[in-house]
Amino acid sequence: MLRINSPGGSPVQSGLIYDEIRRLRSLYPSMPMYAVIEDIGASGAYYIAAAADRIYVDKASIVGSIGVLMDGWGFTGTMEKLGVERRVLTAGENKDFMDPFQPVDLEQRKHAQALLNEVHRQFIDVVKKGRGNRLKDAPELFSGLVWTGERSVELGLSDGLGSLDWVAREVIKAEDIVDYTQKPNVAERFAKRFGATVADAVTRVVLQRDFNLR
Repeated sequence: MLRINSPGGSPVQSGLIYDEIRRLRSLYPSMPMYAVIEDIGASGAYYIAAAADRIYVDKASIVGSIGVLMDGWGFTGTMEKLGVERRVLTAGENKDFMDPFQPVDLEQRKHAQALLNEVHRQFIDVVKKGRGNRLKDAPELFSGLVWTGERSVELGLSDGLGSLDWVAREVIKAEDIVDYTQKPNVAERFAKRFGATVADAVTRVVLQRDFNLR
């Protein structure tokens, strides 16, 4: 069983996990894989869930968000008000691609949209491959919307309602669950906390652009 509780993330990381699950399923065809979505299984998290044989959800789970997002900020008006001048040198006319400190270049925006459309198509292909004819013919299915777990079953995005314990007991017929989730040791927990503190300080002064499945 694969326990999922995430709003998603990188399309690359989601794809790596998806591909590995598919590889293992081909090596062990007699061993079924069930994904169990708890609070949320959206976007990149649903991308991963689509690799399972069956997906179970709670009736109030948030499921779906089959779409791709590239977001950022535009600071040109603010810079003008503050009297700040942007100075950037590039080798390559598009090296400053979608720079938030400059007005949007229409050609760059067109290219960015083409990138998003391509990754979105890859996402859709993965879901169709994983879910097959269980998917209902609904035009909004790949629009980026999310649904409750109950509605996701009706749309064919999920197979039924059930918790981790319920699937173990009623589907797999196993009372005892072995949790293979890797637990960080004391040193790793400290390093993670220290790293988070440093990252929080850095993000106060550094602007980052994001390209995620959300």
